[in-house]
Amino acid sequence: MSINHYKEAATRATQWHANYREEMMKCRFDTIAVHGIYSMQEALDFNQGSTIEPIYMSASQAYRDSDEMEAALGYEIPTWCYSRIANPTMYYMEGVMAMLEGYGSGIETSCIATSSGMAAIQSAIDQFLVVDTKRPSAPMNFVATTQVYGGTYQQFSMRKDAERAVEWRKVVNSNDLSEWESLIDENTRFLYGELPSNPGLAFFDLKEVSDLAHKYGIPMIVDATVASPALMRPIEYGADIVIQSVTKSMSSGGSSIAGAIISRKNITSTIDNPAMKADFATYLKLLPNRDNGPNISPMNAFMALNDIRTLRMRMDVMSRNTQKVAEYLETNKHIEKVAYLGLKSHPLHELASKYMVLVDSEYDELYGKKVNRYGHLMSFNVKGGAQSARNVFDAFSRIWRATDLGRIKSVATIPAISTHSQQGEEGRKMANIPQNLIRLCVGAEHPDDIIKDLDQALAILDGKKVFVTSPEYSAGGASSATLRKGKSGNN
Repeated sequence: MSINHYKEAATRATQWHANYREEMMKCRFDTIAVHGIYSMQEALDFNQGSTIEPIYMSASQAYRDSDEMEAALGYEIPTWCYSRIANPTMYYMEGVMAMLEGYGSGIETSCIATSSGMAAIQSAIDQFLVVDTKRPSAPMNFVATTQVYGGTYQQFSMRKDAERAVEWRKVVNSNDLSEWESLIDENTRFLYGELPSNPGLAFFDLKEVSDLAHKYGIPMIVDATVASPALMRPIEYGADIVIQSVTKSMSSGGSSIAGAIISRKNITSTIDNPAMKADFATYLKLLPNRDNGPNISPMNAFMALNDIRTLRMRMDVMSRNTQKVAEYLETNKHIEKVAYLGLKSHPLHELASKYMVLVDSEYDELYGKKVNRYGHLMSFNVKGGAQSARNVFDAFSRIWRATDLGRIKSVATIPAISTHSQQGEEGRKMANIPQNLIRLCVGAEHPDDIIKDLDQALAILDGKKVFVTSPEYSAGGASSATLRKGKSGNN
């Protein structure tokens, strides 16, 4: 067979898949989440009729002959070639992520999946932190909010600013547009924001900041992990690139680590790289990430896919549960402050309400109109300082003590001693993360049971005895052995 034969076949296949995707984009959000880009025809023709996307655990692809191999490795035809670059299971995940982020906007999007949310952040921003061939000695900087996840803070402050001398210009009040603009100059490569932010729930006017970025010819990058596309799709409001730590809201089962970068076609950038600007995510997949290797494993992609199918329903339930829990905490005498964007008392409530809407709620029989939903993330400050917060935290019996978020089970942490501990006291002060702040992500349990657990934990501040996990059973494998020994009579 000739190379032209394979090219012609690839053209036909690519067109068929493009047509199928176009038809899928006419469906509602839930239908896209459930089916993605996996078709019945593909199942019957290639996958033994499997009704769900198969897991392709093979590390590489074989070719019929040298012509097909040459065309594939030259990127002249679609190829899986090697799972560091691409894999069918990864492809299914990337397809549904791209469609969900672009849903309702009419904007063409593409996606690349990564091994984690942090890998997604690094992959996205490094493409703009390259030498300017026209001004090779010019210093580089980027403008980003201080209210970001602790790992992001470390990547920006240590891996970029301290180690590579790429200046991070910090926006302290992200809702002040003039502060953003005051930090931009001719050497600024991109603007970056996280909203809602973890754990402080900072928020800013996304459309205004995106317009500002484009005014200076640079891209707007948004980490929208907490909201997920079920509640907010930044590309619709002008963002060029969206980061998702798929581990969190997108796949709440807690069984896999994954990240994703979703971009609009023809992003804004001062970098002289036409291919990158034309289709950022695909360029990243075929070239930089091919060489750097941060891509996701097929098994993790498959597990994320299964959770994504119920995204809108989960985010609705978890948001409603969190609203009820936040309202309870706001009235508790032991609470100094509650931060949840769904509370009318929150200073950014009105602004968040412009952007955070349950997708397709106007077509839902339960609602019949657009309804606001504010996600599963909230935080509260305990009266009495750091030790009081620890005492309450240690008394949880239903809420899990862990550094995760977005789980189907409710999870809490103290950011100052966990997720944001490495950024130091000064960094936490800028991000408004005091020692007595507890971050709570409410899951899909009945909210009354979570409130009951909070109530009994807060009662410790009244001197009441509450359930506290016994230290005898807190040593991992040793505790399991102790439990087994106790049950089986010294065996």
